[in-house]
Amino acid sequence: MRGLKDLIKSTRLVVIKIGSALIVDPATGKARADWMRHLAADVASLRAAGTQVVLISSGSIALGRQHLSLPAGAIKLPEKQAAAAIGQVELAQLWSNALQAHDMRTAQILLAPEDTETRRRHINARTTIQTLLELGFVPVVNENDTVTTYEIRFGDNDRLAARVAGMISADLLILLSDVDGLYTKNPHQCEDAEHIPEITQIDEDIMALGGGANAEFASGGMATKLAAARIATEAGADMVICKGSASRPVTALLDGARYSLFHRRTSPKKARKNWIAGALDPKGQIVVDKGAQSALLKGKSLLPVGILRLSGQFDRGDLVQIINAEGIELGHGLAGYATAEAEKIKGQKSQVIETLLGYEGRAELIHADDLVLRGDLTDN
Repeated sequence: MRGLKDLIKSTRLVVIKIGSALIVDPATGKARADWMRHLAADVASLRAAGTQVVLISSGSIALGRQHLSLPAGAIKLPEKQAAAAIGQVELAQLWSNALQAHDMRTAQILLAPEDTETRRRHINARTTIQTLLELGFVPVVNENDTVTTYEIRFGDNDRLAARVAGMISADLLILLSDVDGLYTKNPHQCEDAEHIPEITQIDEDIMALGGGANAEFASGGMATKLAAARIATEAGADMVICKGSASRPVTALLDGARYSLFHRRTSPKKARKNWIAGALDPKGQIVVDKGAQSALLKGKSLLPVGILRLSGQFDRGDLVQIINAEGIELGHGLAGYATAEAEKIKGQKSQVIETLLGYEGRAELIHADDLVLRGDLTDN
């Protein structure tokens, strides 16, 4: 197995999760703007080495509660939502300033669990993040606390980060925390706690090592990090838990800082194909010509020009069956258009989609990332 330095240096796409206690100083309630700029320097270094970066940032509630003069400790759910609405504006500005100091631009994305799990929303969110990355932006993602009570009451950004890592097929997820990894016992309470540097299998014994939150502003403790590790590693991403308090925590990792590394169970490509294949009930059927069949077998996307006919009723994001003119199944894919739209553009070149539909849609009816051909799941 590769060491962490090699993983980081070879990573194509990394997701970095930042907890509230790193964004907001618990003693003063003020934002740690200097620390954010130092982390932005790490982001700049990663990008310079060819690694794309997505940030998952907590902190909106911790920032907003200061403006509302809410007392320390637990606050009511409506107060949390109000604090999130106020703090989200400040959090976005803080990240914009931090990244801009290193000549990077950012964009804010607010997600809820269903945005990563419902196939249509999943495609929209994935495409938005990918487009931002291609345009040179650093997406900053947070949970949509203002309207999504699930994330506030039961979840946290650890699991959201893992879902996002899986959704965008990231290679590595780094959780910046108030601890430097997984221990046999709670290191804040037990002097004899032993650090666990590598985890190859997340079994019930490992899950039993999870504990409660250690920081005032944090909503998740080690238990949620272990839950995130399960999600991420099954989605094809390695995951690291490390201490985030260093001024440049990613650089600290490369320089030998302590961490716990959870090794992925599969590759991002195979994990995504498994996710697509998990929809067992195709809503429609697409018949393609020989040119499209040849392109698909070479790993290309399905373009409208190669479609002979359609059947069934499907919406964007639904699973459809792809067959050739002889009726042989080629595979399954997630539709980029609903049936009515697909009927209008079938057999047509992508350049005329805007004229036919009245808006500039995507060039592909099914993108290559959303295709599972026969035999794909036997590949690594």
